[in-house]
Order: sequence, then C-alpha cells, then structure tokens
Amino acid sequence: MAKPKSPVVRLSEMTPGQSGDFFVLLAERVRGARKDGKPFYSCRFRDTGRSAAFMAWSDGPWFETCEKDWREGQFYKIRGAYDEHKVYGAQIDIGNIRPVTDDDRAGGFDPLEFVDKSRYDPEAMYQELWSIAETHIADMPLRRLALTILTRTAKQLKRVPATTRHFHPFAGGLLEHVLSVTHTCIHLVDKYAAHYGDLEPPLNRDLVVAGAMLHDIGRCVEFEGEVTNVQRSVAGHLLGHLFLGRDLVRDTARELGDINPDLLQLLEHIIVTHLNLPEWGSPKLPLIPECLIVHHADDLDAKLEMYMRCLERDLEPGAFTVRDPALGRQLYKGRKK
Repeated sequence: MAKPKSPVVRLSEMTPGQSGDFFVLLAERVRGARKDGKPFYSCRFRDTGRSAAFMAWSDGPWFETCEKDWREGQFYKIRGAYDEHKVYGAQIDIGNIRPVTDDDRAGGFDPLEFVDKSRYDPEAMYQELWSIAETHIADMPLRRLALTILTRTAKQLKRVPATTRHFHPFAGGLLEHVLSVTHTCIHLVDKYAAHYGDLEPPLNRDLVVAGAMLHDIGRCVEFEGEVTNVQRSVAGHLLGHLFLGRDLVRDTARELGDINPDLLQLLEHIIVTHLNLPEWGSPKLPLIPECLIVHHADDLDAKLEMYMRCLERDLEPGAFTVRDPALGRQLYKGRKK
C-alpha cells in the first residue's frame, strides 16, 4: 500500500523540530572552504516570511547535487525538518529535495507567494482594465487596437513590476499602476473637457483613455525573467519602454489596418512623450493637452505609491523616515492628523 503524501506546510509557519514538505526559493548559494581546504556550500532557502540556512558539506549527501544542479532563483520542494540554532538562527535539515514542477501548482505552489506583489488580484485588475477599454473608448478601431494589445501582453502585464526600484516595484505593479492612471485620466479628461467646452476640436476622450492604458505598455517587453528575478531585456536596455511601446502600438495598428492615421500618430506621441521632461527620459516634449493629462496622472500615481511605501515600511525612530534614495528626502511621519 502506497504511503499517503505528506501535507505541504509553509516554511514561515514551521516550529522548531517540525518536519514536513514545503516549497522554497533558493535565494543564496555560496561556495566556501574550511580551514582544512575541504569545500562546502552555504545555502539559504526562503519563502515570503522566513529564510533558513542549509550547509552542504563536502562529505555530506547533498554536496554534489548542490554543486551541479542547484541554482539561485530556482524553486524547490523540500522534505525536511526545521530548527533554530542559538547562534546561527533558522536552519533546515534536508531529507529530500527536487525542483518544483508544473504539477506542484495543484499542490499549493504559487511563485507569487515568494515575492512582493500587488495587494490587488491581477485577474480582477485585468478584467477591469479590459472593461474600461470596452466601455470608455468609443472609436471602434482604437478600441480594437487597445484590446488586441491587452490580450497579447496579458501574461506580462499581470506579473511584471512598473519599475524594478522606484515605483510599484513588485509583481503586478505595472497593471496596478496602469489601471490607477487610467481611472484618474478618465476623471481628468471629463473635468477639463467640460471646463473647456468651447475648445475646437475638443479634448479627445478616447485618445486620453487609450493613452493612459498603453502609456507604459512597452514595459511588458522591457522586462523579462521569472517573477523572482525580473531584469531588463536586451531590447529594454537598448531602446527602453517608450520606443518599445510605440513600436508595439504601431506594429499592431499596421496589422489591424483600420485605425485613423492621425489618431494613431497622436497616440504614439503620448506614449513617447508622457515622461514630459528630457531629464526624465522623454525624447520629445508633449505638444497636445491630452498628453499633459496622461503625464500628470502617471507622475502623481508613481510619486504617491513611493510616498506610501516609504511611510508604511519605515522603522526609523522619530518623526521622520530614513532618507528614501529614490525620493531623495525624508518624509514626515509625526503628524497626528
């Protein structure tokens, strides 16, 4: 009779002396040598709540496997025991280990549990963005263009950060940012279209909504890699997300073949210029008011996220946070209201 499978537990929830099966990320694997010259590997496995050390000694059972097969950034399923050493901290003793497979998803493995991620469900955010495109872009060819691009970039859009260091630097961060910017842009374009009702031609609402949804779409090409190790692609290094986004929009529009050329050119202008200033990476200055709306909504959303994350995570004593290197300042956190 086959042995029943051990229940999967979380490393971060294990108590000293507890054994079980658990999924982990190999965060560190460093080769060293003892005083007698014998080699070893100092490894660190982690999940979102805990990291634990494992030493692969040259005369131990896992040294050869560690040297040949284990790779930093890979996920593994371990059958082992957890303990806490008075000096060396959290430790694991490995009884068996193998790389995670696709079948492990049915057993509770989710790579997003090992990285910082958006507070919001990516599927729900994506469906909301899709619905906005369907209901708020009246021009049919422009709507089809936006929906086609959303479909083709869906996988990356749901998983990559908006940036790797500055704003929304977590899995799903790009989608969270784009959705937020799109909502803000809808509010702003409706406000200013009514305020400047005599403008001819009027502010193009469709253009603003499409521009908001696609302003950072090039980041889906700019970034690559697993969610635990997102890096800039070669194209991202060489061209950046502005030109990659413009090319994605231009190529898709050419393929669909029905969007108004003048409208397409204005959409490309928004994508290329939405950073506004050359020192921020913009190759051209915005020359239409629709781009100004997208730019300020984009900048506000990015800055506010950076402020909130700094305030929420700061542990510095006193009335001010530690100096945030991205913001270039300390934030005041001592107010009572």
